[in-house]
Amino acid sequence: MLVIVCVLVVLFALFLLPGLWFRALISGTYIPVHKILRMRMKRLDVREIVMGYIKARKSGVEVSVEQLENHAQAKGNVDNVINACIAAVNADIKLPIKTAMAIDLSGRDINQAVKNTITPRVIETPVVATVTRSGVEMFARAKITIKANLTRIIGGALEETIIARVSEGIVTCIGSAMSHSELLENPDSISRRLIEDRNISRDAAYDVVSIDISKIEVGRNVGAELAIDEAESRKIISQADAEQRRSDALAAEQEMRALTQEMRARVIASEANIPTALAHALERGSMTVQQFQQLENVIADTQMRKKIAGAGGQDMLPSPKKSRLA
Repeated sequence: MLVIVCVLVVLFALFLLPGLWFRALISGTYIPVHKILRMRMKRLDVREIVMGYIKARKSGVEVSVEQLENHAQAKGNVDNVINACIAAVNADIKLPIKTAMAIDLSGRDINQAVKNTITPRVIETPVVATVTRSGVEMFARAKITIKANLTRIIGGALEETIIARVSEGIVTCIGSAMSHSELLENPDSISRRLIEDRNISRDAAYDVVSIDISKIEVGRNVGAELAIDEAESRKIISQADAEQRRSDALAAEQEMRALTQEMRARVIASEANIPTALAHALERGSMTVQQFQQLENVIADTQMRKKIAGAGGQDMLPSPKKSRLA
C-alpha cells in the first residue's frame, strides 16, 4: 500500500511539472522529484527556482537548490541574485552566493551593486563656499568616481556620506590655503589631499577611485569687508568718545563760567562794603587818618601803574574821589 502511494505521488509530481524536471535533467543539473514536490507544497515559485538553479550551474556559480529555496522562502528575489552572481563570475569578481543573498535581503539592488563594481559611476558634490586664510571667498565643486565594495555594501555608508566627507575636505583644504591664487594655479592639490585622506571611504559601501575638482571660482574678499566693517565700527566708537569728551569739556567750561561769575559777584559785593568798613574802622579808631591816606595813595599808585602797563583791568578798590567818609 505504501509503495502504491509513493508511486502515485511521483506520478503526480511528474505529471504536474514534467517540463521543469526534464529540463533540469537534460541540462545536467538533476533535481530530485521530491525536492520539486516539496517546493510546490511550500507554495514557492518552482519555475523561478529551477530555472535559476539551471542558469547558475551552467554559468559556474556554486549554489544549491536548498539555498535558492530558502532565499525564495525569505521573500528574496532569486532571479536578481543569480543574475548578479553570473555577472560577477564573468567579470572575475568574488561574490559568494551567501553574500549576494544577504545583499538582496537587505533591500539593496544586488544587480546595481555588481554593475557599480564593474563600471564605476560618477557623483558630484554641491557647490562648496568657504574662505581662505587671506579672507577671499572661493566656490568649488568636485566630481567623485566611486566603485561599489561588495564586502561593505551591507551596512556601509551611502553616496550621501561620501559627498559630505568630500565637501568637508574641500572646506578644510581651501580654509588652510594662504591665498586663493595658489588654489587657482594648482586645483589638483585639493584632489591629491582628498585622495590621501582614507577617512572618505571608511565604513562606506563604495571605494573612491578618483576625485576631480570640476569647478573653482573666486568670490568676495570677505577679509577686506570685515576689516572695513571693523574700521567703521572703531570710527563710530571714536566719534562717540570724542563727542562724550566734548560734552564733558563744555559742561566743565560752563561750570567754570558759573563759578567765575559767582566769584565776580562776591568781589563786587565785597567792594561795595569797603567804604563802609573803612568808615567803621575810622570811627572805632582801628585805623588812623594817616593810615587811610596811605591806603588811598597805594590804591591810586596801583591804578596808575595798571594804566601805564595797559592792563585796563577793573578797579579792585574804589578811587579816593569816590570814597565818602563820615
